Amino acid sequence: MTLPVAVIGAGPYGLSTAAHLKARAVPTRVFGSPMVSWREHMPAGMLLKSTPVASSIDAPQPGHTLFDFCQDVGEKRYESDWDTIPVETFARYGLWFQRRLVPALEQVRVVSVDRRGSGGGFELKLDSGEQFAAKAVVVASGLSGLAQLPPELAAAVPAGPSVNGPVSHSSQHRDLTAFAGRDVVVVGAGQSALETAVLLADAGAASVRVVARRRGAVRFGAAPDGQSPFKPDTPFGRAWSLYAFSYHADGFRRLPAPTRRFLVQRVLGPLGAWWLRERFVGRVQVTDGKRIVRARVEQGRPVLTLAGEGESGAESELRADHVIAATGYRMDVAALDFLGAGLRTRLAVSAGGPRLGAGYRSSVPGLFFTGLPAAASYGPVMRFVCGTDYASPRLARAVAAL
Repeated sequence: MTLPVAVIGAGPYGLSTAAHLKARAVPTRVFGSPMVSWREHMPAGMLLKSTPVASSIDAPQPGHTLFDFCQDVGEKRYESDWDTIPVETFARYGLWFQRRLVPALEQVRVVSVDRRGSGGGFELKLDSGEQFAAKAVVVASGLSGLAQLPPELAAAVPAGPSVNGPVSHSSQHRDLTAFAGRDVVVVGAGQSALETAVLLADAGAASVRVVARRRGAVRFGAAPDGQSPFKPDTPFGRAWSLYAFSYHADGFRRLPAPTRRFLVQRVLGPLGAWWLRERFVGRVQVTDGKRIVRARVEQGRPVLTLAGEGESGAESELRADHVIAATGYRMDVAALDFLGAGLRTRLAVSAGGPRLGAGYRSSVPGLFFTGLPAAASYGPVMRFVCGTDYASPRLARAVAAL
């Protein structure tokens, strides 16, 4: 009996990988809710930071780009670097891609993955109760379970962040209108933080303040006409370093682990999109150069104790009705709790994620990772949709060769 390959996750990376495996006639089962992060864990009205050319899910055959979707369904076509793409449009595009290329997607959850013993391969259990064997497993679980909450905020909410509590994470919000008339603090300085702050102002929040640890951390990128024409073009802008990260990601995994960790955190790091500046300035207050040293909850309202840069920085308090931590995501193998303890123990880890070899292979034969879990080995391009163009063909080729 030919065992299938199991793909866990139905976001851009899972769908793209599944499409490439199908094109190679590799028997595959794909599990997950399609585009769930984009449909349920991003605020309504959010716009993608990426340009149209960087916002297509890679497919093994032509005709499945974002432009093709818009043309097929009669929506506005996004072509220029000046165009901004609503998250709702991108989510619909992902669902269209899934229906066309991964129609057999199984919308059930994988609850456990373990080695099969002497027979080789893996044993998987679904939340439907079904158990089956697979010859290989591709983990494309995206951002699920990886939301990062600063320890100072986490200590103030022992039960965890919550939309209805004093502290939440930005990934927990779909509708921000509940904050109309309230004072809200957003922690962070990246696109998610700055755009969440703008959307809160749009939703009628009484006041919105961004708190950033580094002075001058709130910055915005250059408009398309402000980039140097003498540097190579990439999905992220014109720069030699971005060209290397985008098109030579295999070289990234050969760098020393500390270097890789630093680059994943800093390259393409916190920066607002150029088009967000006008909507932000004058509407959102900024407290930068301040770190949160403590947080507590008084009568249901969060109180942040802030300190300036340096050990001698004076402390001050900031009170609000709610705090949203737009502090991103951090890869943690322990958070992939569907992987059996034996598998996680055998996984070699480096620079904060599973150490991957050529073809996105992990140290466990037959176990592959793509998307955010692969960023520690393949670089910052794995945090973005356009990374499917690099990852999916290579991963599918490696799996097909098993």
